[in-house]
Amino acid sequence: RKALNCELSKLFNEMWDADVHRLRPGKDYTIDVQGKAGPAQQGDSAVQDNAARHLFHNVSEERLRSIKTFATFISLLDNYETSTGVAEVVTPEEIVENNCFLDAILATEVMRLAHDYLLKKNLARPNLADFKHQLYDIWFQLYARKEGDRPDSCGFEHVFVGETRHGKEILGLHNWVQFYLQEKRNQIDYKGYVARKNKTRPDRDDQVLSIQFSWKGSVKPVGGTFIGVSPEFEFALYTVIFLLSEERVTRETVKINEYELQMVVWRHGHHIGTAYPVLFSTTSE
Repeated sequence: RKALNCELSKLFNEMWDADVHRLRPGKDYTIDVQGKAGPAQQGDSAVQDNAARHLFHNVSEERLRSIKTFATFISLLDNYETSTGVAEVVTPEEIVENNCFLDAILATEVMRLAHDYLLKKNLARPNLADFKHQLYDIWFQLYARKEGDRPDSCGFEHVFVGETRHGKEILGLHNWVQFYLQEKRNQIDYKGYVARKNKTRPDRDDQVLSIQFSWKGSVKPVGGTFIGVSPEFEFALYTVIFLLSEERVTRETVKINEYELQMVVWRHGHHIGTAYPVLFSTTSE
């Protein structure tokens, strides 16, 4: 594994501490981790279900709705056609929603820390309006997942909303709010957790999990996700790693709070292809 990136760990911990919108485990939400996930391959249509109940036992929707970054984030989740290969149509209303979300997160301390750090590295524009354009391009600009296809995807859709390929594979979907909302509609079936070494099972207050689930007829054998964090926190983290490297795939080892993680970001040209956390000592994604 790569050595710990101390500079990024320091920045990400400052962001973690500044993340005042993060929901608190046991207070704003409760999770029910249940059983350990069984073996599964990408594309399986059925696997053993070791969790009879939902992962999210409850979430304070009042708190989600009262925080602008969460509220504007949730409004974006229904803007996408989740099948790859199907062209996305972005309406004027959706462009307004994207901008409202970016305005909301840019007003937070978490994004200010990210912006300041990127400025020092000459990787961001000093003017906030220019930085917002940069973020829009990285996250919301449409591209084709596969050569020759119509523009059917964007970084935001992949990471936060999730996509399916040929109805057989789940791509992305690394966000806990989307997971919770899909679970509430009985669209997602949580199958169990993937344990990390030195810890036989996650605690109810763990804020990074590796989980297995099925969605739209396919199984995701293992997916890494933060739990409870604000959208701006994930956005800031992934944006920083994306802009720091020109590589197609960047893996940075960081320690955030008590969690030793590998942050993985895939580049798709000038845009984010995917981004997610891998808890160390869990099987990689």
